[in-house]
Amino acid sequence: MKIEDEIKSTVELSLAKKVLLNLSFTRNVVSDKFLEILKPFDLSGEQYNVLRILRGQKGKPANMSIIQERMISKNSNTTRLVDKLLLKELVIRNICPTNKRKMEITITEKGLEVLEKLDPIVIEHENILANNLTTEELEQLNYLLEKYRN
Repeated sequence: MKIEDEIKSTVELSLAKKVLLNLSFTRNVVSDKFLEILKPFDLSGEQYNVLRILRGQKGKPANMSIIQERMISKNSNTTRLVDKLLLKELVIRNICPTNKRKMEITITEKGLEVLEKLDPIVIEHENILANNLTTEELEQLNYLLEKYRN
């Protein structure tokens, strides 16, 4: 469906505005469905992102700076996110032995188990969205989004 129909616009939209509206609208559709997936696990999208980053460390601790630079949402409050994950026992936080001002964060076994349960559900979600496009279209979409963003 065209973006004008989705938002029930009655005025002529510039091409640049259509692109921005389409990106925003699509982001919300994808995000809303993803949040439905995370809800039974009591996770936000940002908390999920932190867990994925920590799993990618393969047991090696990450400091707040590493987590923040790898976050998809650069405006996330990493300290608050880690605090919430600590309460859920999905991560542990230790003081760095070589720098007492630095905190090291590691995913727990419980955190890994949550991701293991989520992995097939998230993959299915990604595949359902991707099924609307061919491989070539997906590659072109990625290329265009990267070009647009840069």
